[in-house]
Amino acid sequence: MPTTTLQIPTPDGRADAFAAFPDGGERYPGVLMYPDVFGVRPVIERMATELAGHGYYVLVPNLFYRHGPAPVTELPAHITNEARPAIFERLLPIVQEHTTERALRDADAYLTFLTGRPEVAEGPVAVTGYCMGAALAVRTATAHPEKVAAVAGFHPGVLVTDAPDSPHRRIAELTAEVHMGLAEGDLTPEALAELNQGLDAAGVGYSTETYPGTVHGFTMADTDAFHAEGARRHWERLLALLDRTVAAKG
Repeated sequence: MPTTTLQIPTPDGRADAFAAFPDGGERYPGVLMYPDVFGVRPVIERMATELAGHGYYVLVPNLFYRHGPAPVTELPAHITNEARPAIFERLLPIVQEHTTERALRDADAYLTFLTGRPEVAEGPVAVTGYCMGAALAVRTATAHPEKVAAVAGFHPGVLVTDAPDSPHRRIAELTAEVHMGLAEGDLTPEALAELNQGLDAAGVGYSTETYPGTVHGFTMADTDAFHAEGARRHWERLLALLDRTVAAKG
């Protein structure tokens, strides 16, 4: 499975990125994968490579490239519950600087780069994300409805907030099919209802599902939050969504 590191031109500099794609010499549907707050690291690269093995070109940008190449802070090989607070403390100022305006500028650059790759097939792409990446996936899909046919998010963070630019406030502009795989406690019942109302208003196919027994971060095998059955279900839901929306039909 070919993998490579790339530099994505953006209005604010060059974003380092990881890409994986099948070794078939053909053109494959594109998937933009937003990582969780810990960023591009071996577990994310393995997940991107696994997804590429199902017939997709997967691009994973370093969200915090303005602060240097990934990882932008030192990470242990396994992120324990005890280690998380100190890591979050180091990352918080960087996350706070990643404003909606920056996220939208980046999304445009990422999609332009992805759809321009010679290995990527013509037509709409899919966007998926984890943790804060799920909110970025929704922002990308709402800002570029003509380019995004599927959006998936898993254990989403900051997706439904009181902020005037909360990602869910533009969700009625979606045209993509949506799956949101939630950990128990990710969204309050009120927030989930608000999200579903927006998706209803968009008139798109969607599913919002709470994965039993999971906690925030359940897809990430390098953390204590990992939940094997939740991760398996995430792959099942994600692959089915992509197969319905962007997969090459042969």
